Amino acid sequence: MLILFCALTLPLMPLQQLFVWFWPRQARTFPMHYHRLVCRILGVRLEVTGAARPHGPLLIAANHVSWLDIVVLSAVAPVSFIAKKEVAKWPFFGTLARLQRTVFVDRDRRHATADGRDEMRERLKAGDTLVLFAEGTSGDGRSVLPFKSSFFGAADTPGVVVQPVTIAYRGHRNLPMNRRTLPTYAWYGDMDLVPHLLGALRSGPIEVTVICHLPLSLGGELSRKALARHAEAEVRTGLVQALHRTSKIR
Repeated sequence: MLILFCALTLPLMPLQQLFVWFWPRQARTFPMHYHRLVCRILGVRLEVTGAARPHGPLLIAANHVSWLDIVVLSAVAPVSFIAKKEVAKWPFFGTLARLQRTVFVDRDRRHATADGRDEMRERLKAGDTLVLFAEGTSGDGRSVLPFKSSFFGAADTPGVVVQPVTIAYRGHRNLPMNRRTLPTYAWYGDMDLVPHLLGALRSGPIEVTVICHLPLSLGGELSRKALARHAEAEVRTGLVQALHRTSKIR
């Protein structure tokens, strides 16, 4: 599996770099087709409810469970990600992030946060679809942490909408994902990336549900903080419904 991933990825990296330099439209869409193939190689079976807004400017506000979230969301729509600045320095994965035109931000310093918001605004004005993992960190896959509102300010540009998206790691080898198997895929706390990644690759096919909720926008009485709370509530409700199938998913 790892050999297949490398055989697919390494020859395509220079091609994506050419797209980034010379063909911006292809640079947006090519990673989606690539990640759909990666899902097949990794045994990730996707169930998508609803649909991502087909064109930007769009800010997707999602929960964050695993490094696999990148593969999953990229297979659903042509997106770029918002990531902490440290990711840019990671060997290999930092290169992949740059090739997907990731916006790198500093969440720790207030002035740098404003700079990150400005870059997000410019990308959204250009019609991009950006993914914000609004919890600011990854969780255990069974709950949603409070959404941080600071980067929702980038959605105050006219025409930009925010779409809450739920990611639920729901099944493993055609059985429901349980508390014992979920940490194989949920990457959080002080877990080391490479051992976790290798363990997940050895653990067999999984089923992941992605729920694209109705888009929201800033306006009227909906402030940045209210928008974050609303998106958080939608994502949390979607996660409960996906994991427990308690009612019809919205």
